[in-house]
Amino acid sequence: MTTLPSRRPARLTARLDAGRRALLFVLAGNMLIDALEVSVVLLALPAMERDLGLSTFGGQWVMSGFAAGFAALLLIGPRLVARWGRRRVYLAALPVFIAASVVGGLTDHSAVLIATRVVKGMCAALTAPTGLAIISTAFRPGAEQRRAVTVYSLFGATGFTVGLLCSGALTELSWRWNPVFPAPVALLLLAAGFRLIPRDAAPTPAAPLRATLARLRRNGPFLRSAVCAAALNGTYLGLLMLLVHRLHELWGWGSWRTALAFLPACLPLALALPFAGRMVGRFGTERLIRAGSCAAALGCVSALLTGTPTTYAGGVLPALLLVEAGFVLSFAALNLQATAGIAPEHRGSAVPVYQTAVQLGAALALPATAAAASFDAGRGGALAFLTALSATGALVACTTRTRGVRAAP
Repeated sequence: MTTLPSRRPARLTARLDAGRRALLFVLAGNMLIDALEVSVVLLALPAMERDLGLSTFGGQWVMSGFAAGFAALLLIGPRLVARWGRRRVYLAALPVFIAASVVGGLTDHSAVLIATRVVKGMCAALTAPTGLAIISTAFRPGAEQRRAVTVYSLFGATGFTVGLLCSGALTELSWRWNPVFPAPVALLLLAAGFRLIPRDAAPTPAAPLRATLARLRRNGPFLRSAVCAAALNGTYLGLLMLLVHRLHELWGWGSWRTALAFLPACLPLALALPFAGRMVGRFGTERLIRAGSCAAALGCVSALLTGTPTTYAGGVLPALLLVEAGFVLSFAALNLQATAGIAPEHRGSAVPVYQTAVQLGAALALPATAAAASFDAGRGGALAFLTALSATGALVACTTRTRGVRAAP
């Protein structure tokens, strides 16, 4: 008598695959709201400043506060995860994020609003690296893990674009909706996370921070990538913040019209990210980092030479396209180059240092840009600063030679 093969293993495998896909979307969804947080307040800055009596320099803290909080907690995040476990830290950060979002939308005090942004940045510093760590253990190394990281990154790029459009639409109603908008999404992720995020098998000791920094100081490709990524991120957000005020003050553009005008500065990355691996495989990280850094610098130069823009097509769009081209070309290449020469057992401690550098680029560039704009009514000083910042990134990219990395097939 022939025994029919059991279908239970196949069904079990199907359930496991479905469970991992659901887990990936929960973790990637959190990356989406982290990126959304950066852009959701961008177009609301003029309205916030008007209602709360803030100057341009005071209003920029609403943006840079998030980056500062993110950078401040990234380096000690691994220690908290080692002590309490990935699941606990991840699930504890989301309720704090939700509460801060609600308080930020209700407050009438600028200091409280800025404080909530710092707190939300700290929560993001715990959830983003923890999500990547969970992916590294829940998905098999190789093609499966690379696909998971691609989806995770894609959600981040999409989140910035979604946040920009939502910022434009919500500000037309009231800017108070903008800080609250991520809260319902985070609540859904929290409910799903309780069910899907696996429990930690055993605590993993965190690498000593001093030893990690000492090791990375001797790693040229890592330092180069960190400097270039910090310059690119600071240039990008500083330019967008400057243009928000320019379009509002010079042409009287509302938030929704400005959101549509900014689409060329964020949509291409979301569309190109699925093909980033092919680009790195064909051209290598070295060429892409140089091309991206130079494109961002050219974008700032074009804005500086144009001066006060008279048309969108001739005075604003070229800078947006060139700076975004910098991200399209070098975003994945910088991430790969930063970790390529680091032993696998040390990458978990190196990634937060790299991410800290990226966030510090925004945390330092935004106040400097706003200060320069406040002292110079023509905004030439602010554009000169951003040009110098982007040129520094391009100079580091073009004068420092490292061994290029190509993506594995």
